[in-house]
Amino acid sequence: MDLQKCVVFLYLSTFIILSAVAQSDDHPYASCGLTGNYTENSIYGTNLNSLLSSLPSKLNKYGFCYVSMGKTPNRVNAVGVCRGDVVEADICRSCIEDAARLTLQNCPNQIEAFGGYDKCKIRYSDAPTLGNWYSSSPPVFLRNRYNASNQDEFKKDVWKLLEGLRDRAANGSPLLKFAAGNISGPDSETIYAAVQCSPELAAQGCSDCLVSIIEKLPQCPCYGRRGSIVLSATCNFRFETYKFFNYTLVETPSPPPLPPPAAIKAPSPKPVIASPPQKSEKNDNTSRTIIIIAAVVVVAIVILLSLCVCIVLKKRQKRMPENKEMDVVDKSSTVDEISIVESLQYSFVTIRTATNNFSESNKLGQGGFGPVYKGELPNGQEVAVKRLSGNSKQGDQEFKNEVLLVVKLQHRNLVRLLGFCLEGRERLLVYEFVPNASLDHLLFDPIKREILDWETRYKIIGGISKGLLYLHEDSRFRIIHRDLKASNVLLDAEMNPKISDFGMARLFEVDESQGSTSRIVGTYGYMAPEYAMHGQFSVKSDVFSFGVLVLEILSGQKNNCFKNGESVQDLLSYAWTQWRGGTALNLVDPFLRGNSGSVPEIMRCIHMGLLCVQENVADRPTMSTVVLVLSSSSLSLPLPSAPAFFMHSTISPEAPLLLNEAAAAAYSSSQNEASITELHPR
Repeated sequence: MDLQKCVVFLYLSTFIILSAVAQSDDHPYASCGLTGNYTENSIYGTNLNSLLSSLPSKLNKYGFCYVSMGKTPNRVNAVGVCRGDVVEADICRSCIEDAARLTLQNCPNQIEAFGGYDKCKIRYSDAPTLGNWYSSSPPVFLRNRYNASNQDEFKKDVWKLLEGLRDRAANGSPLLKFAAGNISGPDSETIYAAVQCSPELAAQGCSDCLVSIIEKLPQCPCYGRRGSIVLSATCNFRFETYKFFNYTLVETPSPPPLPPPAAIKAPSPKPVIASPPQKSEKNDNTSRTIIIIAAVVVVAIVILLSLCVCIVLKKRQKRMPENKEMDVVDKSSTVDEISIVESLQYSFVTIRTATNNFSESNKLGQGGFGPVYKGELPNGQEVAVKRLSGNSKQGDQEFKNEVLLVVKLQHRNLVRLLGFCLEGRERLLVYEFVPNASLDHLLFDPIKREILDWETRYKIIGGISKGLLYLHEDSRFRIIHRDLKASNVLLDAEMNPKISDFGMARLFEVDESQGSTSRIVGTYGYMAPEYAMHGQFSVKSDVFSFGVLVLEILSGQKNNCFKNGESVQDLLSYAWTQWRGGTALNLVDPFLRGNSGSVPEIMRCIHMGLLCVQENVADRPTMSTVVLVLSSSSLSLPLPSAPAFFMHSTISPEAPLLLNEAAAAAYSSSQNEASITELHPR
């Protein structure tokens, strides 16, 4: 018991010492952009001062805010973000306030700049900054005064640590892209590091930003020092030989090997080297002694705890009964995967019985890959069975492998694949049964769509965005759906949306390469222009389809041409005309009007939908940005321009979107056309 008390005391003492060291690090800095100056008392300057004074009050609980003010060319866009381990709201707000004052003092009259302290940073510009990691402001380098003792080994360990943390930060949540960790360095020394991106960046943008500043490290005099901080406008990292962050989930990463120095490209802008405030030699020696003592104590505690864990595991292993079957499985992951595949496989007799011999009365619909039937398994579970057409050129084993991959992709907003059947020429996929059918059956029915109030539609929009974000960034593969539409969104008993027909391309051979295809498949009206006309696809192709779907959900109308008097106009053109005329609410389904409390959310969704259908791919937001915007009302959005396929017409902006009675009477549910997906490992 005395030993335990001693260990706890040493651990708490070490934590207090290291926390005090970390809290003493302010490291003020500022970097001024190269895009020009604004004049004193100008509209831009007034907007900037007003905007920066409001930043602290706009911070969300994750220590982030994005705000804009004014109109082009005097529009100011600003971002404030605190370090990921700064959880105290008061400290974060105070730091952002000081950072704004510091940056303005060091970059007077600069249109673009970023600056702050180790615990927070602000950035402002006249250009849209949401989701864009590039900045004309050069990076800032802050360095420790002391060199590492074994510089070559120290540099390699720092690089390994940063590379591993980069991936963890890039794949973080849409609200916090921060990662911290440590690695054993030379001479029994522990190296600590933290990396962070501004959370509005997509995973790829975060990774690209961190790569751009990590690659600059070998050209910096700070490389080989015992600690350094490298900051750009939208991402940064820091490493030290002491724990400078307050982060409890610290793991030792296993990053890829160090690339050869020759492969590192020289940076385009010349780095700006700044130094932290100088300390006296006596204070530096004292701090260094404290750090060494603390590091030794931490290492000793870790060794002691590791020994305890080993002893406990060894005793538990002795008590565990022998299990030969388990030993066989553990020896081979291949055997394990085979057993998983077998557990997912249904016999054809079982499926035929479950669907009443694929009777017409059990048929749910007809898709591009074959008909879908409702079935009931012997255990009473209801399922949906897709009977695939026979145009797949894969062998049986390849088909099983692909099914195993798709089964592992699970998210609450994706239809779950339960298993498969493979007998002779029959190939069937067994999915969870979703009771409320597809979104188009309700949304485009003039009577049933009254069920979809605004709260339900907003939940559906949010759920679809999260499902797409998972496919694009959070799954084991980067998956591009390429046929997102209302009939491919199913609704469960609680009206939660579930995206269907994702991953189907892995089961069928298509004439395409990554990024382009000579076989255009999907549904016109939802296709992005670069895909429909040139066969070029990316995650932004899905963003375009999502934008069309959002406008359909808001209006209750299909995105096909409709008549209003003598004029013909599609939904995107109508939405843009109403937005530009200041009458965007005319777009909204008449069933949703009358609830004034939902107007801000509706207007925000119209705004986001128009941004998603921009003709220029770069102008469309990523799904991580969409999820962030839908979850926060404080984020400002850039103004949209005319959408792709915009058709000029003589429709008055004041004309509301009316139900076409003839079309309503002739209403029929949409067919589920072929949905092709592109999967490739990250």
